[in-house]
Amino acid sequence: MGMTMTQKILASHAGLPEVKAGQLISAKLDLVLGNDITTPVALNEFNKAGFDSVFDKDRIAIVLDHFVPNKDIKAAEQSKQCREFACAHCVSHFYDVGKMGIEHALLPEQGVVTAGDCIIGADSHTCTYGAVGAFSTGVGSTDMAAGMATGTAWFKVPAAIKFELKNSLPKTCSGKDVILTIIGMIGVDGALYKSMEFSGDGVKSLSMDDRLCICNMAIEAGAKNGIFPVDDITRAYLNGRTERRPIEFSADPDAEYEKVIEIDLSKIVPTVSCPHLPENTKPASELSDIKIDQVVIGSCTNGRMEDMEAAYSVLNGKKVADGVRCIIIPATMAIYKECIEKGYITAFIDAGAVVSTPTCGPCLGGYMGILAEGERCIATTNRNFVGRMGHVKSEVYLASPLTAASSALTGYITAPKED
Repeated sequence: MGMTMTQKILASHAGLPEVKAGQLISAKLDLVLGNDITTPVALNEFNKAGFDSVFDKDRIAIVLDHFVPNKDIKAAEQSKQCREFACAHCVSHFYDVGKMGIEHALLPEQGVVTAGDCIIGADSHTCTYGAVGAFSTGVGSTDMAAGMATGTAWFKVPAAIKFELKNSLPKTCSGKDVILTIIGMIGVDGALYKSMEFSGDGVKSLSMDDRLCICNMAIEAGAKNGIFPVDDITRAYLNGRTERRPIEFSADPDAEYEKVIEIDLSKIVPTVSCPHLPENTKPASELSDIKIDQVVIGSCTNGRMEDMEAAYSVLNGKKVADGVRCIIIPATMAIYKECIEKGYITAFIDAGAVVSTPTCGPCLGGYMGILAEGERCIATTNRNFVGRMGHVKSEVYLASPLTAASSALTGYITAPKED
């Protein structure tokens, strides 16, 4: 029996001719990632274990993105611990104020991840990098500590579900609507510890930003990772960008999948995930009676350039509804700068929105957009658990940037209109 794309990457990094679902392996790592929240915990474990060096200063990335610029003394102390470690060990990929971005948008943009990589990160949305044809998955801070010291990690090889994509999306939909639709179909545990492998003719119609968004939320279906095949779109994105030579893997024709699910992209509609689970999805058109207090457009899921363009296409020359707070957060400094150069920031401000430097702040209920009791927010983030963005009696609705921006103008959840 052949291997899936994920299994081929893991076999290569384990130095084995083949691996099978359920097999335990030790694999070499191409990158170990941490942020300002998870890295300090990993550093405490690193020191407790008696480690005194990192396996490769060029294969570790530490991104300060959750509470940067720092929101309080604790956040400042956590960032300081990261800075001191990065300096002491000459960590090449250390991103602080002025260079920072939301980690899962920043690393692909900067070429730190590439096709064929095996990556772990102490953040559950590390699965994002499957969009460029890498195996990437989130781990705990203890595993991050061991990975930084040894350059290896243990894995149980995941079984896989194939998602066969057909046709192309309507203009009012994006990768966010695709992944919300899938999670609504299979549930938050529908791909538990599985590899979500995307294939089919429909793949070529999805941009890199769409793919990054889709893989980012694989964890919301319980998946170990999400992954796309390497095609001309991937190659064009990686060309001249990455530090390491991309290595392309592809699934064997006789690879074994637990199931195959066909997705007709042309049938996707603007979709919203209602409180309090990502699987609780409904068409945006059915939620027009839901009044909102806040809109957040950003995060590691939807803060990329195409997301800013989508928001601009809706908000330019319009006004945010009275009583609605609209917060827009470009995911990296490069995206922020491009938004300035294209006039998007001015348009956002003129529309009545506020624009922040890159941060994860509101997504996890940290700062820059905390909800009070009874308030509702429509956000382009990835989770809407109870209390996720503030008070336990607040509500979070997940949506695409087009849907979120359209809702900002009306004050109610609103499906985007075709031009």
